[in-house]
Amino acid sequence: QAQLVESGGGVVQAGDSLSLSCAASGRAFGTASMAWFRQTPGKERTFVAGITWIDSSTYYSASVKGRFTISRDNANNTLTLQMNSLKPEDTAVYYCAARRGPIRTTKTDFDYWGQGTQVTVSS
Repeated sequence: QAQLVESGGGVVQAGDSLSLSCAASGRAFGTASMAWFRQTPGKERTFVAGITWIDSSTYYSASVKGRFTISRDNANNTLTLQMNSLKPEDTAVYYCAARRGPIRTTKTDFDYWGQGTQVTVSS
């Protein structure tokens, strides 16, 4: 099993940058595809960015492509989301997720979740 713990959320202004981290425990991290999702009240949890385990290929939603960067450090079991040029619409709770096998973009395909970290972007 894997346990995921996010950190790095906070309150920033539009245009600022923020970096989220996800610390993973469990031997499965190195062979797990990882992703970040986000959710706002009353809305579905949606895919933000993902990274494969086999070659660290990355995938992004259209709304964040070019502004966010996902990366992983298998030696330290850490997943990172660097968020630049933040916009008020990026305000959400951000969740780290992991699954065995290829990357997916649907929340139901992920086996493990963190507790979430709040990101608030003021205009």
